[in-house]
Amino acid sequence: MKVETPRDLALRVLNGLSRRPGFSAAALDDLFRSASSLAERDRALISQLVQGVVRWRMRLDWTIREAADVPLKKISFSVLNLLRLALYQILFLDRIPESAAVNEAVKQAKKGQPAYVVSFVNAVLRNICRRKNEIPFPDNGKSPVEYLSVFYSYPEWLVRKWIREWGSEFAEALLEAQNRIPGLTVRSNALKIHRDDLRHRFETESGVVGTPTRYSPQGVRLADFRGRVDRNKAFQDGLFQVQDEAAQLTSILLSPVAGERILDLCAGYGGKTTHLAELMGDQGKVIALDMNGTRLVSLATNAVRLGIRSAAGVVADASGDLSSLFRVRFDRIVVDAPCSGLGVISRHPDGKWNKKEEDIPRLARLQKAILNSGCSLLRRGGALLYVTCTLSREENEDIVGACLAENKNMVPLDLRDRAPVWARDLIDDRGFLRTFPHRHHMDGFFGALLRKK
Repeated sequence: MKVETPRDLALRVLNGLSRRPGFSAAALDDLFRSASSLAERDRALISQLVQGVVRWRMRLDWTIREAADVPLKKISFSVLNLLRLALYQILFLDRIPESAAVNEAVKQAKKGQPAYVVSFVNAVLRNICRRKNEIPFPDNGKSPVEYLSVFYSYPEWLVRKWIREWGSEFAEALLEAQNRIPGLTVRSNALKIHRDDLRHRFETESGVVGTPTRYSPQGVRLADFRGRVDRNKAFQDGLFQVQDEAAQLTSILLSPVAGERILDLCAGYGGKTTHLAELMGDQGKVIALDMNGTRLVSLATNAVRLGIRSAAGVVADASGDLSSLFRVRFDRIVVDAPCSGLGVISRHPDGKWNKKEEDIPRLARLQKAILNSGCSLLRRGGALLYVTCTLSREENEDIVGACLAENKNMVPLDLRDRAPVWARDLIDDRGFLRTFPHRHHMDGFFGALLRKK
């Protein structure tokens, strides 16, 4: 029986994604479940290779096109993925010698390709190794959109959109920042431990230095964390939750109070649900609503780990009429609506290719329906936070404007007057939360706080 190397397994995942486009993180999870005996080092390499190829796919394909003597469309997806895999190592991984990357690719080709394909793979990769600093890119002066698209590996529609909305310099900085591999950020569980004590425990038990996040008072950055989070003793003891700093800020801005009824629409796996419960001292009720029952099962398991009893899940469609489901009205509601995810591309590089420009109007209609549903469930005087992890104005400011036009009993609250002092520079001149990866070193989020009269 042939033993598959980490590169073979990475190639298998990439080929699977070519046959059935999806999300690389889910494909990796499936692989790791089926190959549970894989060493942590091999898991890390496979993840790095797959995510790296997805992240830099357009630049890799451009380089292959410049070096090969046949059009890219005539190369089968299995051979193209093999070339991408080797080329990613050559261009972006300093610790892997070029010769090793080429030799391993040739070995992989020999396992299932005819001799002429093996020769082709070898020739293309060696040509690139000789000329990698001479490969021409599109002319930035004549074709700036094409240049930025190829050099930073993004679809042209997205580059054009960001230039139109933010300007060329801002857009390029954003493109560059979202190609960085993000570090691990966690939220200390205020019900069980103080952030400083959690940092001390990381250092004494794992040798990992935790740095306090700049804004969130519960956040810790773990730049050198290795291995699986779920195997960490502090995680198993419920002392922290993996959550980016921007997501942590949204729950804090909603300002929940002990004893209140809170509704988390589109709760997902419950990062905000559990944080809201922690902020209330686990006194009150947090209802987590989501269409996916499997997510809510994971949320319930996670709540037990964190020592939270005030959270409960409800399976329902947030875009529909929920008046018959809930007889009471809620003190505070967070609407974390499905969005294009253009602010979290660094974590989910598939988003570059899985989202299309025409998806944004469709998502905007869904967001509007969910936000209107949330408004109907809010008590008079209650507060609602609308939040997304995207940078698209059609899904952010425009949705808030449409909601206010349709719901005359809702008024916007200026977060400049309500945010903690330490968060004031994250609020724009219209009173909205705005975080950008290249400016704030966290995910790109938008947040708007509304109140019912």
